[in-house]
Amino acid sequence: MAKEAATIELIWDLMRGRTDDISRVEYFPQKPAFPADLPYEQPFERTSPEAEGLPSRQIEELLRALKTSKELHMHTVMILKGGKVIGETAFYPYRQELWHATYSMCKSVTSMAIGLLIAEGKLSLDTKIVDVFRKNVSLFGFIRQKDLTVRHLLTMTSGVSFNETGAISGNDWVKGYLEAFCHHEPGTYFEYNSMNTYMLSAIITEITGETMLDYLKPRLFAPLGITRVFWETCPKGKNKGGWGLFLCVEDMAKLGQLYLDGGKWKGQQVIPEDWVRESVDAKVVPPADTGFPGYGYQIWACKRAGQFAFNGMLGQNVFVYPDVDMVVVTTAGNEVLFNSNALQDVLEEHLPPESAYLSPLLEDKRAYQSLLAYQWELSHPAPAAPALRYGGWKRDNRRKKASAGRLSQTDSWKREKRWLDPGELSCKQRVLDGRRYVMMTPQAGLFTLMGQVFHNNYTDGIRELGFHMEKERFYLDVREGEKNVALPVGFGKAEYASIDFHGEPYLCAVEGRFASDEDGREVLALTIYYLEDAIRRRIKIFFEEEKIEVHFSEVPGKKIILDGLASITSVLSDVAVVRKIREKGNVDLLTVAMEGTIEPVVFAKRII
Repeated sequence: MAKEAATIELIWDLMRGRTDDISRVEYFPQKPAFPADLPYEQPFERTSPEAEGLPSRQIEELLRALKTSKELHMHTVMILKGGKVIGETAFYPYRQELWHATYSMCKSVTSMAIGLLIAEGKLSLDTKIVDVFRKNVSLFGFIRQKDLTVRHLLTMTSGVSFNETGAISGNDWVKGYLEAFCHHEPGTYFEYNSMNTYMLSAIITEITGETMLDYLKPRLFAPLGITRVFWETCPKGKNKGGWGLFLCVEDMAKLGQLYLDGGKWKGQQVIPEDWVRESVDAKVVPPADTGFPGYGYQIWACKRAGQFAFNGMLGQNVFVYPDVDMVVVTTAGNEVLFNSNALQDVLEEHLPPESAYLSPLLEDKRAYQSLLAYQWELSHPAPAAPALRYGGWKRDNRRKKASAGRLSQTDSWKREKRWLDPGELSCKQRVLDGRRYVMMTPQAGLFTLMGQVFHNNYTDGIRELGFHMEKERFYLDVREGEKNVALPVGFGKAEYASIDFHGEPYLCAVEGRFASDEDGREVLALTIYYLEDAIRRRIKIFFEEEKIEVHFSEVPGKKIILDGLASITSVLSDVAVVRKIREKGNVDLLTVAMEGTIEPVVFAKRII
């Protein structure tokens, strides 16, 4: 119950607006700045789609479909055919040369490390976990997990109850895992659990004395020319294994091409071929809502025969199509955990049919130039007026009431659009120049709630907001805790900056728009894109005479977090305050309270 208690305590602290010292996991800064000065090694050759048997028009149509999808929020995409790049772009304001959080996509990389360790004769699929950690396991842990093997960790059939919530319960995750109960006998049931993958990473460290990242650098990353890589660790210094890896999109593509070629890279056998073959072969059947029909060794089997995927939540994917010799890589910030169905549907509609024979086509310079132009267009700001203003706001009948008749800040509006001319925009900016406001409750931060939890980097709370102009640039001034941050805000195109959260730098792009609501109040709508991650922070500032009303939200956010809250409902039902609420029939009050935590509304008064 320790991890459940820690989860409840964290949720309760967040709901109370506590912003300091709320994590049971020791924080220490890890994430470095993106190493842009490192030379990029072994890039793929670029060529036209026609040279590899596909029309450029088909690739352009695929990119257009990804752009216009309402379910997908793409950051980057790269398409390989025959080991060559035939399509690639970033979706503005994201940048293709940066690394990106891979989330669970890196579970497949952990599988590669296990395959290498097995090939070295230091481990086997049937190695028992209690034998690896004999000095750490208690008598009760030994009895509970005596039959648990490496194979069960790889196939997500361990049955161990210590799951993702264990990552916020304390510093010793190995101890927590080894002492946990089992829901079912190992090998009998698929249950997705990132701590299974963490234990695989811990096994590598226990056997080799190295972190998994250090173990992989000379064996996997160096042969493939992957130098821009970072992997977060647990408080005990072990790589997280199931999440926390940052990779560039082209390096993700290299890993997909490596497995497409049976573990070979430029003629060198990097991963044993038999391990590749076994890893991608489905061993268990996962739930239908994952969008995948099978699961191998930390690798998903897809609907198309022979196809497999390295999949991470929110849209981080490496899809491998052996039948047509293709690899498709995506990074994204989708608003559901497993959005693979929608993405796979788009890909299947626009990629070659199963087992299609593709011979080189005649060169089509016009179509290829159109593709290149569209890729450039996607990665650059649209040529438009500097800022969009919404006028004539009207209530939408779909607005949802939160509680006591109060309207949620997520209310939708029907809008009539008009553009601000540069002079009007500049005037609005100068009116705000020098203004400062003190927040009534410092419960929100610049970093999203999801980002804080995933990176164990919690906010100290925004104390003040302000604005200033400098050399014709408009800045949002934030005092979060005792730290002052000045963010340049772009109107019509993003301004790029880096925000330091407790010693960890995060690259971001900031866009702003002036608007007015139905009551004629001026509104400044801000979006902060965290370019190395799947998250965005949205801030709407409503101006009155001597105060402001600030609405915070994040993408992805509320749905995913509330779904996670629902998953621990049975535990929360034992908490006295929740039990009393439910006895009164107000079950949804907990959801309403959490919504206010995820998307808080904070008032601030003007001090300058």
